[in-house]
Amino acid sequence: MNETTAPLVRLNSGTAMPKIGLGTYQIADAEVADVIRQAARLGYRLIDTAASYGNERGVGLGVRSAGAPREDFFVVSKVRGADHGYGPTMRALEASLDRMRLDYLDLLLIHWPLPGQGFYVDTWRAMARLRADGRVKSIGVSNFTPAHLDRLEAETGIVPAVNQIQLNPRITQDQGRTYAAEKGIVVQSWGPLSHGASLLAEPVIRNLAERHGKTPGQIVLRWHLDLDLVPLPKTVHTQRLATNIDVFDFRLSSAEHAQIAQLAGTQIPMDPDIHHEY
Repeated sequence: MNETTAPLVRLNSGTAMPKIGLGTYQIADAEVADVIRQAARLGYRLIDTAASYGNERGVGLGVRSAGAPREDFFVVSKVRGADHGYGPTMRALEASLDRMRLDYLDLLLIHWPLPGQGFYVDTWRAMARLRADGRVKSIGVSNFTPAHLDRLEAETGIVPAVNQIQLNPRITQDQGRTYAAEKGIVVQSWGPLSHGASLLAEPVIRNLAERHGKTPGQIVLRWHLDLDLVPLPKTVHTQRLATNIDVFDFRLSSAEHAQIAQLAGTQIPMDPDIHHEY
């Protein structure tokens, strides 16, 4: 299989991030290193994990043993709810780096805002310090609404480089995407293929796949890319790893995007104001 080089997007921190990545949610620690090695051979360089995934050791092993220089990878992890707050966040980052046996992260995110807990601004201040110290190259958030982002900027003056949110043709997050574009925040899409089989079986997606000579999954991933989103599809299957990154040789027309738009609003997103993650 040929290696595909994903184009890069420039973050407001000045660093560059690949426009597609490998999600590792629910990939076991013992399995994820081999998946990353396979993915790296196919051209993946953006690897997304989180402390709460329980697989940072395997992710670090996969990055270190993938056969490409560390600086070629863009490694992302996230601060879990139990580690919110200034001191806990500082310690959590060191624990993540120890587990991964890496010297730095390319991007550190707050996994969920947990507004009822009330510590996400202090967490953000700690992350800003970690960036200043060179322990992380860029900082961002995950599952933050415009109201949460407004508070971060108002109280710290620092706009996140990335907001990773639940996003697919059924959950289009129009308000969040518009806000991000206005603020220069890059949006990463988690769950970009929704629940997989059901979205990919939609007639509009299947018809477009046949028209373009692509798989339904490639059509959905191209939808993300056309909207300047950075999708993070997850799979442990080599063939799907290959097809998921082979999406840079075509585009969808505005008429085709209008067809896909009929799926908008047909899935209920998780609510960041009430979701609990520890």
